[in-house]
Amino acid sequence: MAKISESEWKVMKILWDKSPLTSKEIVDYVLEENDWSRKTVHTLISRLANKGVINVAKKNKYYEYSPCISKSDCQIEETKTFLEKVYNGSLQMFLTNFVKNQHLSKEEIAELKSIINNNPKEQK
Repeated sequence: MAKISESEWKVMKILWDKSPLTSKEIVDYVLEENDWSRKTVHTLISRLANKGVINVAKKNKYYEYSPCISKSDCQIEETKTFLEKVYNGSLQMFLTNFVKNQHLSKEEIAELKSIINNNPKEQK
């Protein structure tokens, strides 16, 4: 899967929520939350299309854009990349650091325990 920059993530989040969209619609949504030029947003759209992360389809006289990779798949890849870069791929090191340095509620702790105890991909 292609690496998506932080700026490209902002475009992808909009597409995951609202696609298909024209480039003008994407630009308008992005500019609501970012102080970027229109040209910058068009560049991001082009980069995402060139990476094969978004589909481009001609509709009448406009092009419509939609994600061809799910948000969930991108989140999984980003998590793997983060774990590898920061924790040498060790989920245990990440979780230990996270739990020790966060103020978790009893409900959050119970949910984490449930996730771990009910892991369908558990290695035996």
